[in-house]
Amino acid sequence: MGQRRGEVAREGGRKRLTAKDWADAALSAMGEGGLTAVAIEPLAVRLGTTKGSFYWHFANRESLIEAALDRWEEKSTESIIAGLAAEPDPEMRLRGLFSTASELAAHDPLEVSLPASAGHPRVAAVLRRVTERRVGYLAQLFVELGFPPDEARRRALLAYTGYLGHTQLTHAVPETLPAGEDGRRYLDSVLDTLMTAAPES
Repeated sequence: MGQRRGEVAREGGRKRLTAKDWADAALSAMGEGGLTAVAIEPLAVRLGTTKGSFYWHFANRESLIEAALDRWEEKSTESIIAGLAAEPDPEMRLRGLFSTASELAAHDPLEVSLPASAGHPRVAAVLRRVTERRVGYLAQLFVELGFPPDEARRRALLAYTGYLGHTQLTHAVPETLPAGEDGRRYLDSVLDTLMTAAPES
């Protein structure tokens, strides 16, 4: 019986690579050297395979970039949001979101390097989707915390720009940020401020 496309198999003791393997390798290359680092031959060497494996899954380099960006969107946004779904308390979801996202972003250079490649149309498209998804989810949490929609959106934007700045410093000048337990208390204080209702005039 023939081997289905994309199915994991072993031939001569070597694992047949999947499209996801290639996408993950492309993401690693992007994190190390930007979009220019996504080149088929070096990726094949990295994966211990040949260009034939690439063309089994992808028509060209652009289709690999698109698959890699979709993979990043899933790992960096959708899976994190899905992991919080079982928590009924919006405050705990917000705190869990910032804790998880900040920890992952500290080890993900793409959170910093991808915006630098926003001139590429596929990168620009995924950044728009991810930004709107993240801000929209934050706004939903603030609505659940009792803020009117307009105020919830404003606080969501403030929270997200704070996250981006925190991530930038984590990669560029990490010594400026408190570490360990002090870092956790710092993030808690930021969230406390964001969740505090403005005094009535």
